[in-house]
Amino acid sequence: MGSFFRGIWNTKGQARWILLVGVVITLVFIVFAVLAPWVAPYDFNQTKLDGAKLPKLAPPSGTYWFGTNDQFYDIYSRVVWGARTALEVIVLSLVISIVIGVPLGIASGFIGGWFDRILVFVNDAIYSLPSLLLAIVFSFLLRGPLGGGVTAAALSITAVYIPQYFRVVRNTTVSAREATYVEAARALGAKPFTIMRKYLFGNVVQSVPVLGTLNAADALGTLAALGFLGFGIQPNEASEWGYDLSRALDDAQAGTWWPTLFPGLALILLITALTLVGEGLNETANPALRRRRLRPVVFPRREQDEERTR
Repeated sequence: MGSFFRGIWNTKGQARWILLVGVVITLVFIVFAVLAPWVAPYDFNQTKLDGAKLPKLAPPSGTYWFGTNDQFYDIYSRVVWGARTALEVIVLSLVISIVIGVPLGIASGFIGGWFDRILVFVNDAIYSLPSLLLAIVFSFLLRGPLGGGVTAAALSITAVYIPQYFRVVRNTTVSAREATYVEAARALGAKPFTIMRKYLFGNVVQSVPVLGTLNAADALGTLAALGFLGFGIQPNEASEWGYDLSRALDDAQAGTWWPTLFPGLALILLITALTLVGEGLNETANPALRRRRLRPVVFPRREQDEERTR
């Protein structure tokens, strides 16, 4: 892992700056998400202050930085709490997808046979379905037992990405299982589980971080689409930008611009930042694409050479 980050650090050119810009913007959202209880002046579902309701559709001002919407919510607070919701769903969905997809891909590629054919058939069938439609179906199935919270939304998105990790890791494992070091491990009597865990895992997961960052931007877009269509997180469970945009459509048509501007801008910025991280990481982590920084070569002085020869 250390060599992975050293290879990224020792690159130069446009890809490195794309990665840095994406990381900086993403870190800003992470800071707001972590510090949401202290940064946001109100809770995500708070509509009253000292027993009195907040004003409805108040324009941006010194009191309400981003204004208020038609549900008496402070938009700035909703945007800040929405950053926490977005990051929670992204992290949870990607972690579950990796934990399930990577081991299945390694086992399928290494074992082969009927086990491999069944897993490939199932994952290809899931992968061929439209991702948003698949997320909506799982959202319907999970809303009953889990409700309309962050966990249900994350699991709905997880079903979309498990086949992607499975396919990438499985194809890499198929080509790596015939390598010399794997044959040597077999000759020494290593068990299949030991070979997969000790020898294959570290060599076939090199593309997982890049795929994860690219999927993060797509997961955020899927979450916003679910919320916009009314199949995502319920408003009393957490703040979600897609739901806020859906509620603000009528206000935008009436000329009230702030309920749509700020949630939409936050969504665009975070998706752009995650996309920049993914694209930059793809080029800086790939030895065939990255440009290394050349270190200056310093030759010893002539006087030092003469002293050494004496």
